[in-house]
Amino acid sequence: MENLSTNSRKNWEKLTEQIETCRLCPRLVQWRERTAAEKVRRFREWKYWGRPIPGFGEVDARLWIIGLAPAAHGGNRTGRVFTGDRSGDWLFRALHRAGFANQPVSTDRNDGLTLNDCFISALVRCAPPANKPLKEEFANCAAYLEREYKLLSRKKLIVCLGGHAFTHTLKLLKRMGENIPQPRPKFSHGGEFGIGNSLIIISSYHPSQQNTFTGRLTEEMFDAIWERARQILESE
Repeated sequence: MENLSTNSRKNWEKLTEQIETCRLCPRLVQWRERTAAEKVRRFREWKYWGRPIPGFGEVDARLWIIGLAPAAHGGNRTGRVFTGDRSGDWLFRALHRAGFANQPVSTDRNDGLTLNDCFISALVRCAPPANKPLKEEFANCAAYLEREYKLLSRKKLIVCLGGHAFTHTLKLLKRMGENIPQPRPKFSHGGEFGIGNSLIIISSYHPSQQNTFTGRLTEEMFDAIWERARQILESE
């Protein structure tokens, strides 16, 4: 945040603090803390984060990536979104190949990973049971996404990872007063549309094991998303 104004820096710091101390959803609080206490055998030596997770990356980024929620033994363990789980393995490899990350692997929040012109958020900031947030949990976290929307003042492109991210991003844009194209866009891998003259939305299958293990999402398909993102930003 070196190049930010004092007010912008304070706004980001305040948002981070509010997210990390949030206890709005009793079910999620119980689950994230129970998981952090019980752990799993392969991570028994870890001190789990066990708290909500703020967004991560460059706060003056033009590319904004929105996912679903932290994994119970991924972000909930490491304290950084997509870090330490199989989905993150796919994501950071692809971002590195496209030039949006300085390294292809992310194992913990102090591993040296930095993002280039890119910021990553989640719809829900706590790990949910069975990776399925409830309607009210999405609603409770919506204000954090709205704050990031406002603070990411240079954003030009939003990549939605999965159907939930796509649906809730459209809801966010509507709340922010943006005009959604009609007929309303439908989720598809590689789907793309513009919002006004300044913002482009791309949808992608989520790099979850459900998609990557079954071949629904291949690395070539995923790379195509980030290659297109690079093309869009380089054309400005």
